[in-house]
Amino acid sequence: MIYLAVFYAYPLYRNIELSLRDYTVRSFVQGGAPFVGFDNYIKIFQNPTFGPAFLHTALFTIVSIIFQFTIGMALAVFFYQNFRLSATLRALFLVPWLLPLIVSASTWSWMLNSDSGVVNSVLNAFGLHGINWLTSPDWALTSVIIANIWIGIPFNLVIIYSGLQNIPTDLYEAASLDGANGWQKFWRITFPLLKPVSAITILLGLIYTLKVFDIIWIMTRGGPGTSSTTFATWSYQLGFASTLPDFSPAAAVGNVLIVIALIFGFIYIRTQRKQDIA
Repeated sequence: MIYLAVFYAYPLYRNIELSLRDYTVRSFVQGGAPFVGFDNYIKIFQNPTFGPAFLHTALFTIVSIIFQFTIGMALAVFFYQNFRLSATLRALFLVPWLLPLIVSASTWSWMLNSDSGVVNSVLNAFGLHGINWLTSPDWALTSVIIANIWIGIPFNLVIIYSGLQNIPTDLYEAASLDGANGWQKFWRITFPLLKPVSAITILLGLIYTLKVFDIIWIMTRGGPGTSSTTFATWSYQLGFASTLPDFSPAAAVGNVLIVIALIFGFIYIRTQRKQDIA
């Protein structure tokens, strides 16, 4: 309880208080920030950046989760066959997850560089025109999504692979005797029995992806313009990346992210309770 109070409850309380007052650099030093109620929330909802940031956050999260989970599931099932070098290859797939985010994001920035990046070099080798991945408003969000998918696949692979270990092998043996092929075994045995693991994997992925900041900031800084701005990068821009920081609106944006994450958490809990009752 002490741990929860110190590291969760108190920071959340402070962030809520920060969003309900008009904190500036001066008030942080001298004190006396006036109470403004929900003015900061109204301010961010009326800000022209809110719409693009909401859309980009939704796209970034949904597309990332779909591809991370799908690819992670496919790889987990593939490596579950226990062929030669399976363990070695599985360990290699963990590398993106083990690398510091700043290293991964910097690597992708280099790979997607419009002038000297390896991706455009490959495109040019096939006679295709290079793309301004990080500097084009049409491609910046796609670029950070690709990088985030690559980083998140190992997490899904590990969790789903662990779930596969708990499925009784005699179910597959019985299905084989009944003449079921690999695809039928997956849809009738593997996928249904992985639903609890899949649900928690997707939930954790959603919560993590909603707050992704490092990758986007290192690769595009939310630009060009607001073309890759999400709630996480917008909150940082408001609070720390300007000459006149808006600490309170930045906290309000952060609280919006917290509310979204809590909604997904409550949906998961209610779904699990209904399944337990059934």
